[in-house]
Amino acid sequence: MGAWIAVAIGGALGSVARHGLNHVIQGRWLDTRLPVGTMAANIVGCLLIGLLTGMIASRRIALPLHWREFIFVGVLGGFTTFSTFGLDTYTLARSHSSEAAAMNVAANMIGGLAAVWIGYAAGVRV
Repeated sequence: MGAWIAVAIGGALGSVARHGLNHVIQGRWLDTRLPVGTMAANIVGCLLIGLLTGMIASRRIALPLHWREFIFVGVLGGFTTFSTFGLDTYTLARSHSSEAAAMNVAANMIGGLAAVWIGYAAGVRV
């Protein structure tokens, strides 16, 4: 039962953080049709999951299972937004903006994978 509560609390924290990031980036910093708030959340989430996984793999940190569930499933699961990414891409494509939809896919996929790689490499070296 404790794991479920940890995931729920972590998910709430991650969701609030994602909403805040999206509000600041999309609402205040940039005026664009591209969902850059979603991109930022995906890339930051990928960087963090790569960094933590690298640090765990290199034995730089040790996280008990309940902390891994809280952070990976809860916080990062609530923070990253691939379901929103899918909807954003679909919406861009449906609004006859296939170039923007393709750019959205490319930026999220390339940026996210690069962030995991960079985070993992940093985590192993820290």
